[in-house]
Amino acid sequence: MNKPLILVVEDDAPVRNLITTTLKTNDYRYLVASNGETAILEAASHNPDIVLLDLGLPDMDGVQVIKNIRSWSNLPIIVISARSEDSDKIEALDEGADDYLTKPFSVEELLARLRVTQRRLAFMNADRLAASSVFVNGRLRVDYSSGYASLDGRELHLTPIEYKLLCLLSRHVGKVLTHTFLTQNIWGRSWENDTASLRVFMATLRKKLESEPDSPQYIQTHIGVGYRMMKIE
Repeated sequence: MNKPLILVVEDDAPVRNLITTTLKTNDYRYLVASNGETAILEAASHNPDIVLLDLGLPDMDGVQVIKNIRSWSNLPIIVISARSEDSDKIEALDEGADDYLTKPFSVEELLARLRVTQRRLAFMNADRLAASSVFVNGRLRVDYSSGYASLDGRELHLTPIEYKLLCLLSRHVGKVLTHTFLTQNIWGRSWENDTASLRVFMATLRKKLESEPDSPQYIQTHIGVGYRMMKIE
């Protein structure tokens, strides 16, 4: 089972170091954020698998971070907080947190919570893949298992990069995918020239998808942010 990417949101340096050391020792990949604004940017840019979130952040309450992430993603959020009142736990869970771990916590308990969440992710992904091996959106059809895409029943002759972009957009239909997320998934990095290349490939993909490029039906540009595949009703 591949280790997921964990976003650690914690402003207390000793606690943050304890968590990241634990993750590193157990071969987890991780990102760190010391405030809410950075956490939201990291979540949007890198699309982590799990978020470990402290509620007492310097710039905003952690519950606001939960609300923001839940407006565009269902990624698991585990709250790690010194707030032990039932009302705090209920508020965080009601706003979309998946689990709640109270400080002080043991390393073993943190790892156990991660394992449970990871197993749940694996089951969800397996079910999702089984249920969605074929994507249909209006006149567009993508068969992920065979690597075949068609429009109006006619095969789309796509380059490998164009097909990968189409798959990324279709698997996240309705959500804005940032330039950073797309370039990292295509090329494994996010440099300035990669963003320029992304625009070129997106333009060629659009020419093959859109009958009227000036009035796009499938791929919407969010200037300075990224792209979104629109759901065709």
